[in-house]
Amino acid sequence: MAEQKLAAEVRTEFGKGFARRARMEGLIPAVIYGHGAEPMHITLPAKSTTLAVRVANALLTLDINGEQHLALVKDIQRNPIKQIIEHLDLLTVRLGEKVTVDVPVHLTGELAPGNVYNQEMTTVSLEAEATHLPTAIEVSIEGRTAGEHIHASDLVLPGGSVLLADAEALVVHISEATEVSEEEASAETTEGSSVSTETA
Repeated sequence: MAEQKLAAEVRTEFGKGFARRARMEGLIPAVIYGHGAEPMHITLPAKSTTLAVRVANALLTLDINGEQHLALVKDIQRNPIKQIIEHLDLLTVRLGEKVTVDVPVHLTGELAPGNVYNQEMTTVSLEAEATHLPTAIEVSIEGRTAGEHIHASDLVLPGGSVLLADAEALVVHISEATEVSEEEASAETTEGSSVSTETA
């Protein structure tokens, strides 16, 4: 995954009042920590940062006072209503360093007709080089039929990545689609309405 380069500024102000002013100025408060160093509090440009962290495990190259800092996004705090980014936690990493990350599992393809799937794991834990982190692992369910299982050990990992999850952990289970007749659906609806009336 390509590194995202951003200009950052060191900040000395804290608190909700400062955070509110920063966001009004198009900035996002953030903190960088790791490798035993003192946490560094910074602000980042909101627009370019929001675009950069749209992918999982975004790797950022930060220019802070002329010095380059390589950092991995570890936590994103968003406004629960507006969903804008309010704060970032960043982990300092080094070239060649191995880090542990949770990578999204994306399903591709279509099942054989008359089947449905249940995705038991939406992310999988891996160890990978900080500068070669996968943004997702794709799993094909094309043509699969009832009774088939996909376990963590079946995942095709990017080069240099090591699976940390239980190899026998179930990722996807395929089963037959259950058809509900119109009469059964009507009966369930009527029964539900009856219960609602009695308890009202």
